[in-house]
Amino acid sequence: MVNTRTESAYEYIKENILNGTYKPHQRLTENELSEMTGASRNTVKNALIQLQKENLVDIQKNKGAYIRDFSLSEILNYLEIREHLEGLVARSAALHITDEQLGRMEAILAFMKDCIEKDKFDEYSKSNVEFHKVIHEASRKPQAVEIISTIRNQIARYHFRSILIPGRKKFSFEEHKAIFEALQARDPDEAESTSRIHVAHVYENVQKHSSFL
Repeated sequence: MVNTRTESAYEYIKENILNGTYKPHQRLTENELSEMTGASRNTVKNALIQLQKENLVDIQKNKGAYIRDFSLSEILNYLEIREHLEGLVARSAALHITDEQLGRMEAILAFMKDCIEKDKFDEYSKSNVEFHKVIHEASRKPQAVEIISTIRNQIARYHFRSILIPGRKKFSFEEHKAIFEALQARDPDEAESTSRIHVAHVYENVQKHSSFL
C-alpha cells in the first residue's frame, strides 16, 4: 500500500508529466523533486518507481529518471486499441446512462463550446476528460475503463496538443456533440459508432500532423 507522502509526490510528478510541464527525455532528479514537493528523497524515489511501472518514466541505473517518450508507431497503436474500447464502453453507457449523468454531460458540452469560442484550450482539454469520465461511469465496464485510463495517461501530452492542430477544435466539439446526442437517444449502435469515429479522427490527425505534436 502506497503511503500518503509517496502518493502526494506521485500525483505532483504525474500531473506535470501529463500536462506537458515535464518534457520527453527530461531528467528528473530526486533532490530537485524533493525540494519541490517537500517530500524526502526516499519518498520521491518510491513515487518514481511507481511511475516507472506505469511506463511514464524510465529509471536508468546511476543516471536517474527520465520522462518516457513514445514513438509515433506506439502512439497510433494505443489509439487503435482505444478506439475499440471507447466504442465498447459507449455502447454499454447508452443502455445504462441516467438523466443525471446526461445532465452533467450537457453542462460539460456547453462549457466545451465556450472554451472553443474563447480559445481556452487547456480548459477544453480538461473538460474533454470529464466528458469521457461520465461515459465511463455510466458504462458499468470498469475493466475496460481501467485500460482506457492507462492508455490516456501514456499519450496524454500528445492528445492534449492535438486540439491545437489547425481546424481540429471545431471537429472535436462536433464529434463530442454527436456522442452526447447518441447517448441522449440511448442508441447503443450510434453511441458506439460516434465514439469510434471520434478516436479514429484523433488517430488520423496525429498520424498526419505528428511533427506538430
